[in-house]
Amino acid sequence: MSDQGPFANWPHLDKPRPPEPTEDRRDLIAPGSDTSSQESQEMASNNTLENFLGGSPLSTFVRLLVISLVVGALLMWLELRPIDIFRGVQAFFDRIYQLGFGAVRELVSYVLAGAVFVVPAWLILRLVNMGASKR
Repeated sequence: MSDQGPFANWPHLDKPRPPEPTEDRRDLIAPGSDTSSQESQEMASNNTLENFLGGSPLSTFVRLLVISLVVGALLMWLELRPIDIFRGVQAFFDRIYQLGFGAVRELVSYVLAGAVFVVPAWLILRLVNMGASKR
């Protein structure tokens, strides 16, 4: 490995991305024209939705439908019905409620005890990595 570290070639979020090549020449359209701004807003909203969904809405719906069918068949094969799952979740929260808030306090104390060691170690590693990346 190089002395820069294993992630030296990864793209950095603080560096500006190079412009992506486009097929149409938007720079030739007059900046005050309404059609270009409206089209770009529609494309941006469509790209944002597609980025969020991981593809077009129809293909995402079809993928979710197929995966739901497979998982549903597996659950039925294991004789787990949806109502049983909901009842199990309800019983889980009922047990937590019945344990009282002493269990919650104990859980918080576990988290704080771990954080005493984890947070300083993380901070030191971040500072060391920042110092190494500036060289």
